Order: sequence, then C-alpha cells, then structure tokens
Amino acid sequence: MPGKSTPKKNLSALKRVRQAEKRQLRNKSVKTAIKTATKRVIAAVEEKDREKVQKELLEATKLICRAAAKGIIHRNAASRKISRLAVMANKVLRAEAA
Repeated sequence: MPGKSTPKKNLSALKRVRQAEKRQLRNKSVKTAIKTATKRVIAAVEEKDREKVQKELLEATKLICRAAAKGIIHRNAASRKISRLAVMANKVLRAEAA
C-alpha cells in the first residue's frame, strides 16, 4: 500500500476519503467472514462429517457469491474459491456414498 499523501483540501476529496474508509471497513469484514467460512468447510472435511460439510459448503458459497455480486471480490476469484471448496467437499461426500 503506498504511503499517505498530503491531506486533501477540497470538500469532494474529503468526502471521497470518508467513503473509502467506510468501504474499506465493510469489505474487510466481508472478506474475514469468507475466510472464516472457508476454514469451517476445511474443518468439516477433515472431520469427514457429511452433514456438516454440506451445510458449511452451502453457507460459504452464499457468502462468496454475495461478495462477488457486490464487487468486494472479483467474480473469477469467487468462482475459484467455490470450485476449490467443492472439490474438497466432494472427496468426503463421494467417499461416504461408496
């Protein structure tokens, strides 16, 4: 992240700074929630609990899709995250079915 520049003087620039700070906090909380949901899916996969894997995967997918729709993360990044989680979950789900 580049160093802080000199403080802006005009009102529109000050408003932009305030808006950017709000967005930064909002985006940070959403990204943190995505990471937490991802960790929950991974933990469920390690436990090999089929019901929990399905539930956590659905929750994580919803969070990731919502973040991509709002532009918090790129849609391709969202697809990649969902795909990787699904691959991990399917290993457990298929092993249980067999």
